[in-house]
Amino acid sequence: MSARVAGKRKGETMSRRLVLEFPEELQEKDLQDNEVLLKAKEAAVMELLRKGKISQGKAAELLQLSRNDLVDLMAKYAIPVFEATPEELKEGIKNLKATLGRERA
Repeated sequence: MSARVAGKRKGETMSRRLVLEFPEELQEKDLQDNEVLLKAKEAAVMELLRKGKISQGKAAELLQLSRNDLVDLMAKYAIPVFEATPEELKEGIKNLKATLGRERA
């Protein structure tokens, strides 16, 4: 399978298309099936999200999903909703403990 990206010419509304090539034995009408097209777009957007090329907000926008639905989809694709280094997590816990300590005083 191969793919190419095509864009619109200067002066037109900017958009990109991902063109996939399949063997001739697959029927074109099957490849034009709306569910197949939506799943292909979903997979491409999720891979861009996984690689950090787009934000979660942009992914939700592109797929026309709510934030909650995007989180569910990310789980399906095993994409973490939140990534942090161990040091960042330790710092966050330290800050949370300090905040909670101040509220109790």
